[in-house]
Amino acid sequence: MATNTAGDRKIVERLAMWGIPLSLGVLALKLSAWWVTGSVALLSDGLESLVNVAAAFIAYFVIRYAQRPADHDHQFGHHKAEYLSAVLEGVLIVVAALLIIKEAWEGLAAPHLPDAPWLGLGINAVASVVNAVWASLLIRTGKAQRSPALTADGQHIMSDVVTSAGVFVGLVLAVLTGYAILDPLLAILVAFNILWQGYKVISHSLGGLMDKALEPEEEQAVRDAISTHSTGALGVHDLRSRRAGSAAFIDFHMVVPARMTVVEAHSICDRLEDAIKEVIPGATLAIHVEPESERAHGQRVDVEG
Repeated sequence: MATNTAGDRKIVERLAMWGIPLSLGVLALKLSAWWVTGSVALLSDGLESLVNVAAAFIAYFVIRYAQRPADHDHQFGHHKAEYLSAVLEGVLIVVAALLIIKEAWEGLAAPHLPDAPWLGLGINAVASVVNAVWASLLIRTGKAQRSPALTADGQHIMSDVVTSAGVFVGLVLAVLTGYAILDPLLAILVAFNILWQGYKVISHSLGGLMDKALEPEEEQAVRDAISTHSTGALGVHDLRSRRAGSAAFIDFHMVVPARMTVVEAHSICDRLEDAIKEVIPGATLAIHVEPESERAHGQRVDVEG
């Protein structure tokens, strides 16, 4: 589970910052590969990297904004800004795919074998290795720190790695067989793969913007914590949760004996908060205490004792 400390968020910000010069370097390599070969497939790969550059800038500035503390106008924080970045990145992925299809369609009319193919493929392979290492780091850190923007950036770059691998295999076949039409056909296949990646990024981010609940395993961990640490309470119901980037918000109603004092009820709440924050670090909780005479509503959570 993510710890969501200031130090961890600084790691996310630093990774987003380093993504800018790295994406520019990879773009330069891929455009060089296209320049020496004239391959439409390598051009399509370069166009996707151009989107990577724009996405890196967007991710960095949005992640910085999302880390701002809560203020008068945004009392629950600015976490959701990262979802906006991820949605925009998904849109950019789709735009890149459409540009690739356009270039490939023109290439179908007059296909030709690439010039200096082995040099171009070698340059492209270096760029792909750099992308693969970087994407793995972004995805791993983004998931650990609950950063939708960083995760989306990593997934986009990983789709670029898959694209480059397909381009490499296809161009090798085109050179070895002499079938020049494999070059634009491969570019079209690459574009459809990119479209699928863009759809996944957008759909996941929209779920966050729509206040999607915690993941099933997280909600079960919350239920287990409530069940184990609510001794003294009679029951818990109306459990609700939502994710907002790295933040989690959880609220529920806790039923206590009518004669229980405020101090005793507060003690149970403190115990529950500590237990839940152990399994969902950084969670913000709201617990409504009500006497047993109140009619329960919502979804019930069984408690021990």
